[in-house]
Amino acid sequence: MYFVTWQLARGQQELDGSERDLVAGAIRKFDGHRYELAAYVVMDDHVHALITPLANYELESILHSWKSFTAHQMQRGKRRFGRAWQDEYFDRIIRDDKELVQKCDYIIANPWKRWPEMESYPWVWPLER
Repeated sequence: MYFVTWQLARGQQELDGSERDLVAGAIRKFDGHRYELAAYVVMDDHVHALITPLANYELESILHSWKSFTAHQMQRGKRRFGRAWQDEYFDRIIRDDKELVQKCDYIIANPWKRWPEMESYPWVWPLER
């Protein structure tokens, strides 16, 4: 399993609600087919996910697919210009159950760390561990 993070390219406006819906939908699209999804959060300027690639699928190609599809859709739908996402992404292999719990808790809590007054956030899954 991998903990992955990627973010908007410099100079890009924050993701609005419809763009966050788009990214969340792209992440969920091939769950169970190309990878097993354990958790994700789509923030205003970055994304975190916990995934395990399935046989014949590599992490790099999964991330490329998410970023490429969503960038093209956002450029068409919102008329974003230039690169939507940074080329780089961060990944870390989850080595044990303790680290899995820690990363899952981090993902789930991320919106409330940034916006503590918020009552609900629809772009995080699962909503609780």
